[in-house]
Amino acid sequence: MDEPGRTSVTSVPTRLGPLRVQIAGAGPPAVLWHSLFVDSTTWVRVRGPLASVRRLLPAIDVLDHFRIGEPTDWVGNAWGGHVGIPFAATYPGRCRSLATIGSPVHALTPPERRKIALLTRVYRLTGPLPPLVSLLTDALLGPGARAADPEAAAVIGSAFRRASRRGMSAAIRSVSLHRTDLTPLLTTISAPALICAAAADPTWTPADAASAASRLPNGAPVILPGSGHIAPLFEAAPALADLLSAFWADPAAVVTRHRAGATATQARCSRTDRPLRYGLGRP
Repeated sequence: MDEPGRTSVTSVPTRLGPLRVQIAGAGPPAVLWHSLFVDSTTWVRVRGPLASVRRLLPAIDVLDHFRIGEPTDWVGNAWGGHVGIPFAATYPGRCRSLATIGSPVHALTPPERRKIALLTRVYRLTGPLPPLVSLLTDALLGPGARAADPEAAAVIGSAFRRASRRGMSAAIRSVSLHRTDLTPLLTTISAPALICAAAADPTWTPADAASAASRLPNGAPVILPGSGHIAPLFEAAPALADLLSAFWADPAAVVTRHRAGATATQARCSRTDRPLRYGLGRP
């Protein structure tokens, strides 16, 4: 087992090919699975605090490779949530808790699918040209993020440019364009779960997160600062790390607290006919 603060990188064979795995920290296992279009560098602002209380590593094949049979805490950002929801539903004995961040459970709408298909064709032909990188960064971090947080924008751009063009194109087709509706799986997840959304994310709104969380037997919505799927990992990194650490320490208590907060907020908004907005509050 790794010592706190230490990081190791290895390649693990999986059913879909070799997977580069970065392991950090010590303690019980936790999975951090990043979004599509980027890589594990997007966890840079939360990995340190989380590695002080967990051993961080990805995926079911990796858990098997390292012979980790104990239940795992799963944290998925966007695509990582799309993997984590089936994991929690299919392997209930291996999922101790689930947290998704910016992970829409519904399939793409036809207009969204057409837009992404067009951009994928352009990317396949041209590669990560600056206009595409800027468009992607604005979508994942929110408008204005490149000026407000150039360090975060650089992480997103560098991760996208590092990817194999063929591999990224295949991933977009499989993970995004062919993504199925995960809503039916929510009612089958027994693990405590947090469904997180950025407050101003136009494609995964606070109301969407609340609706998804309401289907979970033991889940709650959490709304974090930001306006893109990846934005909370940068804009709300300390609060997110505190939330996850508290969730791992006492999943039931954190779900209960956020579920009660969501119910109270929904009641207030219903009386005033205003859109849902949940603050993070206490972890």
